Amino acid sequence: MGRGLLMGLALCLALAAAGCGASATPAPTATIAATPTPTATATPGPTYTNPVYNVDFPDPFVLRVGERYFAYSTNVGSVNVPTITSEDLTDWEFVGDALPALPEWAAIAQSLTWAPGVLAREEGNVLYYTARFVEAGLQCISLATATEPRGPFTDNSEAPFICQTEMGGSIDPYPFVDTDGTPYLLWKNDGNCCGLPVKLWAQELSEDGLALLGEPVALIERDQGWERPLIENPAMWEHEGRYYLLYSANWWESHEYAVGYAVCETVMGPCVKPQEEPIFSYTPQVMGPGGEAFFTDTEGNLWLAYHAWRGADVGYPGGIRSLRIDPVTFEEGKPVIHGPTSDPQALP
Repeated sequence: MGRGLLMGLALCLALAAAGCGASATPAPTATIAATPTPTATATPGPTYTNPVYNVDFPDPFVLRVGERYFAYSTNVGSVNVPTITSEDLTDWEFVGDALPALPEWAAIAQSLTWAPGVLAREEGNVLYYTARFVEAGLQCISLATATEPRGPFTDNSEAPFICQTEMGGSIDPYPFVDTDGTPYLLWKNDGNCCGLPVKLWAQELSEDGLALLGEPVALIERDQGWERPLIENPAMWEHEGRYYLLYSANWWESHEYAVGYAVCETVMGPCVKPQEEPIFSYTPQVMGPGGEAFFTDTEGNLWLAYHAWRGADVGYPGGIRSLRIDPVTFEEGKPVIHGPTSDPQALP
C-alpha cells in the first residue's frame, strides 16, 4: 500500500537518470535483533546490488516487454505513477509519469495514487491503480489504457472500476494471468482505514482486461499475530499446479513490515497459510521489505521486486522505500526468496 509522502523527492525523480539518490536523516529507532544478512559469494559474470534504484519507489510492479523491463510505483511527489526502464535489471532510467492525468472523480495532488500493476494484452496495456474516490472519501481501484508500456495511460472513467464502499474501499490491484491464459485481478479491501475486517480478493477479468467477470472471492484474511494491523499487496505465481499467494503484512512504515504466503488450489482459492510467521523479513541493512511483485527475466528465472527502507532510516520523512530485486525458487513446495540482499549478487 503506497503512502509516499516525500514531496521533496519529486526533483530527485527528475534527476534519477543522472544517478540522484536520497539523503535521509536517520529516524530514531530501537536496537533490533534480526536475522543475518545474506552474504555474496565470489562468482564470475554480471552482478547486481540492491537497491537497484536508490530513490523512493514504493510498491513496485515490473513488466517485461521483450528484452526490456518497465517498473511502476506508487506516487512520489507530483508524479502519479513513476516509471523506470532497464535492459539488464541493474541500471534503471526514469522515463516519466505513466499516468499524467487522473479521472475527474479522483483526488489530485494528495499523494493518494498507489500500487500500480500492468496487464499486457494484444490490444495494448492496462494499468490498474488505486486513487481517492472523492465522492465516497475512500481509496478505490481504477484502470487506464495505453498502447506503449511506458504510457501515457489514459483513464476516462466516470467512476472507479472496483470500490467496496461497505468494506472501506479497495486498493492494491495485482493482475495475474493463469496458465490457460485467463486474466484475473487480485486486490485488498481497505478495511483498516475504518476499523473493518480486511481480506484479499480475486476476480476473473475479461480477455481484454477491461471488465470483471463473475463474482469476487475472498482468498485470505488477517488472522495471525505478526500480521497486525493489516495485510495487503497480494501477488500470485503458479508453480507445478499450485498457486502461491504472497502478501505484505504488519505496519508499512515499520521495520517489521514483511511478506507472508498462502498456497491456493486455484487462483480463486481455497487458500491455506502453511506457517504462522513471515517468509521474508528484515535484516539490519534492509528494513520492512514488502510491496512485492513477481516477474521473470529473459532467461525464464523468477524474481521478486519489492521495496524496503535502508538501515535505520525507517519511515518518512527521513527514509525512502527503494526498489530491490531478488531471485525466487521453490524447495519442497515452499517459495524461497533469496534475500533480502544488500551486497553484490550474481545474476542468474
